[in-house]
Amino acid sequence: MAASLNLNRLAYFSAVADAGSFTRAAGQLGMTKAVVSQQVSRLEQELGVTLLTRTTRKVSLTEAGGTLHARCAVIMRESAAAFDELAEGSAEPKGTLRVAASFDYGSSVVAAVAADFTRHFPRCAVELSLSDRLVDLQAVDLTIRIGQLPDSTHQVRRIGTMEQLLVGGAALAAQVARLRGPEELAPLPFVANGALPEPNLWRFSHARRGRRAVRLSSKLRVDATPAAHAAVLAGAGISVLPDYLVESDLEAGRLVRVLPEWRLRSGGIHVLLPSARFRPQKVARFVELIVRAEAARRRHA
Repeated sequence: MAASLNLNRLAYFSAVADAGSFTRAAGQLGMTKAVVSQQVSRLEQELGVTLLTRTTRKVSLTEAGGTLHARCAVIMRESAAAFDELAEGSAEPKGTLRVAASFDYGSSVVAAVAADFTRHFPRCAVELSLSDRLVDLQAVDLTIRIGQLPDSTHQVRRIGTMEQLLVGGAALAAQVARLRGPEELAPLPFVANGALPEPNLWRFSHARRGRRAVRLSSKLRVDATPAAHAAVLAGAGISVLPDYLVESDLEAGRLVRVLPEWRLRSGGIHVLLPSARFRPQKVARFVELIVRAEAARRRHA
C-alpha cells in the first residue's frame, strides 16, 4: 500500500482538517472543492479507513483521521524546514525565531543571547516566551529547560549545568559564617520558592561529612524564582537560588554563600527541539550562540 500511496493527497487532507471545511481548504489551496473532495476520498480508499466525518454543516476528524493529521503536521513541518534549508543555502538566516525558556534563566541568560542574535543576524526577529510552565514544543522553534527532563521524543541537547546555591543578604554575613552544618539553619529566616515541588525540604551533601536533609520553616513564600531572589536581596533572609541568577550578586558582595562546603543538587541545562530532520539556519545559529554563552558563563564562574 505504501508504494501506491499518493503523498500529495496528504496535503489536501491536512488542509481540510486544518480548515474544518472542504470549501475553505479549496480556497486556500487555489483549487475547486470537487478536486479537494475527490483527492481526500481517494486517500481514504487507499488507506481503507474513514478519515473525515462529513455533514452538511461541518467536517470533523475520525479517530483514524486525528492520528493521521498529527503525523501530517510533522511531515508538513519537516518539508517546509527542508525547503527553507535548501533555499537558504549559505545565505544569512532570516525570519522569526520563537524561543521558550524558564523565567529566571530566560531573563538572566537567554534574553542577552537573543539581543546578540538579532545584532548578528539583522534579517531575523526573536519572540522570546518566558514562563515556568511547560510550553508546547510544536508552537516554538526551540525551548530551554532546566533540571530533570521527562521522557520525550523530542531532540535534546545538554548545553551546561546549573548549581543550586544557598545564599543570604550581605547583612547576614557574620551570622552565617559561624554555621557548621545544615542542622544549624533553622533559626535563620528562610524564603521558600513555591514554584518548586518541595520548597522547604533541602538535601545537602559534603565531601567528608556525608548527607543531610533539613526542612526549613519559611518566613516568606513566593511563587517564582526571581521573586525569591528579589526578597533575599531586600534582606528577607536566606534562600536556595540557581547559580546563574546570583553570580553577579555574589561577586559584587550583595549576597553571600551560606555553608559553601555543602552542596545541593545540580541539574542540566537543555535545549529541546521539536522532532524534525531539518533545521532552518536561524535555529542552528541561535543554538550556537546559547552554547557559547553558557560555556562563557561556566568559565567565569
